[in-house]
Amino acid sequence: MLQAINLTKRYDATLALDALNLEVQAGEVFCLLGANGAGKTTTLNLFLNFIAPTSGVALVDNIDVAENPMQARRLVAYLPEQVMLYPKLTAAENLDYFSRLAGHRYSAPKLRTFLQQCGLQSAAIDNRLSSFSKGMRQKVGLATALAKQAKALLLDEPTSGLDPQASHEFSGILTDLAGSGMAVLMATHDLFRVKESGTRAGIMRQGRLVAAVNTADLHAADLERLYLEHMAAQAGASEIAA
Repeated sequence: MLQAINLTKRYDATLALDALNLEVQAGEVFCLLGANGAGKTTTLNLFLNFIAPTSGVALVDNIDVAENPMQARRLVAYLPEQVMLYPKLTAAENLDYFSRLAGHRYSAPKLRTFLQQCGLQSAAIDNRLSSFSKGMRQKVGLATALAKQAKALLLDEPTSGLDPQASHEFSGILTDLAGSGMAVLMATHDLFRVKESGTRAGIMRQGRLVAAVNTADLHAADLERLYLEHMAAQAGASEIAA
């Protein structure tokens, strides 16, 4: 569903992404791990056509994102760290508005169903977003992905700032979305959530994907150890260069 082929992004002398090759299948939650500046957000931005690649190709359901950006965007939903919704509108009104922008019109009961599927309590559906916690806003954002009928979901640090209960609920929703056939690509620092909801994890370092593992094959401590080993290798390389 998502494929990067030698995907590269350079900003003058800075190589932000170095010949990335990556595939994310339908029904899979692929988590990108790495330090700030490793290339995680750059990868997401290239799939979203927010920036243009220096070379290589980003594909969404075999559609070249750079050549057919509007067609590709219809298949993708994006959830940033801070979800941008309208605070004076209710959850249902926000979902209705963004569904219409994507070309879909739903009845009020169907809108409520989407929101409930994403874990929003019935009592909150008709409340304004200005009263919502971050976790509640994230659930509305996930509901927009369902309503858009997206085939792929891209997330950038979605659990940052969430309390443990909200993070746990978020992981469960991601698992359900993947179970429905959606491909999920998530950039995160949250190793515990990677193990909890991810099917595969990739470790990025200095614009390169240096490791990819099946999360089912590792305990949480093993994943942490692998990540720290690669981060230590990066630190050692930086010291030698200096």
